[in-house]
Amino acid sequence: MLNPYASYLGARDPLTVIGATADELAKLSAKPGRTPAPGKWDVRQILCHLADCEIAFAFRLRQATAGDRRVIQPFNQDLWAGAYDAYEAAAALDVFRALRQWNVKFIAAQSPAVFAKEVTHPERGTMTIRTIVETMAGHDLNHLGQVAALAN
Repeated sequence: MLNPYASYLGARDPLTVIGATADELAKLSAKPGRTPAPGKWDVRQILCHLADCEIAFAFRLRQATAGDRRVIQPFNQDLWAGAYDAYEAAAALDVFRALRQWNVKFIAAQSPAVFAKEVTHPERGTMTIRTIVETMAGHDLNHLGQVAALAN
């Protein structure tokens, strides 16, 4: 599957979604949170994960626009999560917000033709840069739902 988060995005505009995520996270994470089910991430860990993913998306987007038929690298989120005890929720949200603002501006600066450029993900196959942006948006919506569930 090219975008495993497509069902979360549906017909929504991915650029609108990714532009609004940081503010939504700030609102939701300000509420006292419930303890997640065993083996699930709490709000702080989700924020850390989103900050890590934004680092990966930033590199993938820039790598993809730098040439033709680039290979973008997957990562093991569970290995990266091993460091999450070292981070505070507010710092993770700050990192996510800053990187997301940078990425939204980068995406907005691209010509329409760039979004059709193809890249290869070793686990998902050939996709376009537009698919990367759609994946970012669907991924956001997935985790916003998790944070909302924990905040209620």
